[in-house]
Amino acid sequence: MKKSPVLLLMLGCWFVQANAQDLKKTFNDGWQFHSGEAAPDQISPQEWKAVQLPHDWAIESPFSEEWASATGYLPGGVGWYQKTFKTQPTWLGKKVFIYFDGVYKNSEVYLNGQLLGKRPNGFIAFKYDLTPYLKEKGDNLLQVKVDHRDFADSRWYTGSGIYRNVYVYEKDKTYIDPWDVAFTTPKVTSDLAEINTSVKITNSLGKKEKLNLQISILDSKGKLVATQLKKFSTAGKTQDLLFKMIMNQPRLWSPESPQLYNLQVSLKRNGKVIDLISQQVGIRSIRFDKDNGFFLNDKEMKIKGVCIHDDAGALGVAVPKEVWARRLDILKEGGVNSVRMGHNPHADYLYDLCDEKGFLVMDEAFDEWEIGKNKWVKGWNVGTPAKNGYHEYFKQWAEADLRNMVLRSRNHPSIFMWSIGNEIDYPNDPYTHEVLNSGNNPQIYGKGYLPDHPPASQMTPIARRLAKAVKQYDTTRPVTAALAGVVMSNEVGLPEELDIVGYNYQEYRYPEDHRKFPNRIIYGSENGMRKNLWDAVDTNRYISAQYLWTGIDYLGEAGKWPQRSNGAGLLDLAGFKKPEYYYRQSLWSATPMVYTVVAPPRTKEQTGNWSQRRGQPTWNWTGYDELTVQGYTNCEEAELFINGQSQGRKKCAEATLKIPAWNVKYAAGSLVIKGYNSGKLVAQSALKTYGEASRINASADKYKIKQGAKGIRHIEIEIADTDNNRVQIAENEILVEVTGNGKLLGLESGSNDSHESYQSNKRRAVRGRLLAFVQLSGNTGQTEVKISAPGLQSKTIILNNN
Repeated sequence: MKKSPVLLLMLGCWFVQANAQDLKKTFNDGWQFHSGEAAPDQISPQEWKAVQLPHDWAIESPFSEEWASATGYLPGGVGWYQKTFKTQPTWLGKKVFIYFDGVYKNSEVYLNGQLLGKRPNGFIAFKYDLTPYLKEKGDNLLQVKVDHRDFADSRWYTGSGIYRNVYVYEKDKTYIDPWDVAFTTPKVTSDLAEINTSVKITNSLGKKEKLNLQISILDSKGKLVATQLKKFSTAGKTQDLLFKMIMNQPRLWSPESPQLYNLQVSLKRNGKVIDLISQQVGIRSIRFDKDNGFFLNDKEMKIKGVCIHDDAGALGVAVPKEVWARRLDILKEGGVNSVRMGHNPHADYLYDLCDEKGFLVMDEAFDEWEIGKNKWVKGWNVGTPAKNGYHEYFKQWAEADLRNMVLRSRNHPSIFMWSIGNEIDYPNDPYTHEVLNSGNNPQIYGKGYLPDHPPASQMTPIARRLAKAVKQYDTTRPVTAALAGVVMSNEVGLPEELDIVGYNYQEYRYPEDHRKFPNRIIYGSENGMRKNLWDAVDTNRYISAQYLWTGIDYLGEAGKWPQRSNGAGLLDLAGFKKPEYYYRQSLWSATPMVYTVVAPPRTKEQTGNWSQRRGQPTWNWTGYDELTVQGYTNCEEAELFINGQSQGRKKCAEATLKIPAWNVKYAAGSLVIKGYNSGKLVAQSALKTYGEASRINASADKYKIKQGAKGIRHIEIEIADTDNNRVQIAENEILVEVTGNGKLLGLESGSNDSHESYQSNKRRAVRGRLLAFVQLSGNTGQTEVKISAPGLQSKTIILNNN
């Protein structure tokens, strides 16, 4: 590292270690909850229920046809939360803030009877200053009202309650808010990185004072690699300082190598640290090109993305960090390198995980603007839709919500674009245009132009306003939107308000619009899973991305009752891989792999672009003279063996949809496909004929939990025959009993139409599998998990806290 006029190199000098102070603490314990509209002073003490935050009360309720298909046939309602706490000695003379990462929805927060504020948006983080109303002695009473009575207010399941983390943090009267630090890297090469860090200091003392502010950057081993110190005097309520530094030989962040640094911002008065902000950051460059696609660190890259929603089946939207860690690891194994946060900001820790595991992130703000979309009540596109939703608050709150979204997350290296809307331009839902009377419009509500609907021209000035709001706080990332009606939006100039333009399910428009709008940067923001749709990306340099709908099944956006979940994912609600996952892995992953599926022979109607979905991973068949065996593989060649006998080797590149297939006679026993590169065996996949269910097998994941901390362990449960083959038709009801230092949070089978209670410790298996979420208490000692079912050999697993 070379010295420069703006860089004060102080290796071995004053800086604060990352763990020196941790002023932001979770505030999730000791809460009570009551469901109903009665005011807290009208609720008797015995009517309050102790709950642990995060908490989603809707998932605790039974599924019922009286609610809406859009939100998973689960209720909304009104609920109250409250917590008593004492003012800590360290808070005296300080400012104390409470931070909610998300409350769905219409929250009102009170401290000792004083209203701190309201927030309609259920997906946005917000915070309040507790200081003016804190009692120095005695108990403080914090109360939160949550109003979700308009339950059909979204096109997917949102949950209800304080469903994300709550934090409390104390600050000196002169302080740095966690959102008032902006880290950017305006120039990055493999040899050198320019680093800018802007910091806003707030002075609530009402007088000037002399302070020191230091920026320190530490590598993953805690070694100081860059630092700069400035002395200054506060000149008013706020003071902005900009630090410019140079780092030589930076370790660049990328999905393949997600290198992270620790940024420490230390405020010091008279030699004492009075505030510390510590955040993980990454050094990388991003660039989109209208003809050549996307470049990360000046290397061309195809974005292999999936869209995700917030929930995790049995857990609703109160999803622990370990659950998303497991899901992301599985998606990464499948070749996914990016996620789209559909269609709202997600939990704070999910962005940390994307930083750490190497996922590019499209962060998204809204699913509707000032006019509501259709929310289906009796099934998708069935009956009369509801119209409740965020649009009721959009005019007043949109810019404020965008501000909080960007400020909360702008230092995450994983985030590489901001989306201001999803399918706002869905034809006739709600906007319309005369152009809908002509041309190819595959996505449309109603028939053609609907003159009683709002004109599409209303969208353009709103998009301009929202893009301006984003760039007020971050100019380093492009602003985008996921457009569903490009034919209509083109007529009113909406795409011209965006830096890059996302096309949802409109691959057929890529060549035409690339010619017609040569300066437009186009990418796939939401897409189907047929291979020809990936070919539209893979064979066109100017198309950089595909985002599959969707990465994981999710609650809501369901069909008619009894279906209550959407099954479009690569993974089911339990995070188990579907056959479609392996097909995608064969297209996206470079690690040699093979996966075997079997189906009845193809008909003429089954030879199209969806034929990869016909196969099932089972070798138990009756009633067919001939079967088709398919191998999902990225290997050069594949060879099929039935009971050890070769059925021939095939070149994968020559196969339809790159899926080698064999038509064979069924013979119970063993089915193996072997994959070869350059003639060498590199991967294989086997299926075996299973017998009668006789036992339960189970295994727990290996995610580490910090000593003394609560954490989640996933237990994958299988019903097996005597040879330990999974019995894929098994649907036995399984009982899970947890004793010791843990508790059962939920059981998930992956079913999209089961109405079994998620609060029960019994659940039927699906395809011979079940997932148990077990929360360890953080205390020393063991947790015993006993898994049993009538007629099957039971299984017991012992879990330790570390």
